[in-house]
Amino acid sequence: MHKWGRYILVLGLVLLLALIRYFEDYLFYDPYLQFFENDYLYIDSPRRETLKLVLFTTLRYVLNSVISLTILYMVFKDKSIIKFAGLIYVFAYVFLLAAFLYFVINPKQEDYYLFFNIRRFLIQPLILVVLLPAFYYNKIKR
Repeated sequence: MHKWGRYILVLGLVLLLALIRYFEDYLFYDPYLQFFENDYLYIDSPRRETLKLVLFTTLRYVLNSVISLTILYMVFKDKSIIKFAGLIYVFAYVFLLAAFLYFVINPKQEDYYLFFNIRRFLIQPLILVVLLPAFYYNKIKR
């Protein structure tokens, strides 16, 4: 693929990530979206359907991960980077989902801030923000 074509595709994929974020209220079941927009440190956890919440959170994580892996591939054109990044995404998902479930099942006001940040890694492409410069740094050091 031509250099400019790759740039346009990466830009389109970043736009797709932004669209997922913009339409999150319509696309995903997540009672915590409004909860964390309010003064959540002083109110009780919202009512939720745990299975539905986990399924939609997983869907969003998978969508963000696939788009992020595609961005990484378009930028670096190296399958070994994609394999390694895929492993990172899988391990992060298992760890973050376990922590997420703990906080969903055992809501405590003193844990809301930690829960907010764990949830953020599941629903936003923050891992891409970490991996992209890390792989770039690794590439220029070789």
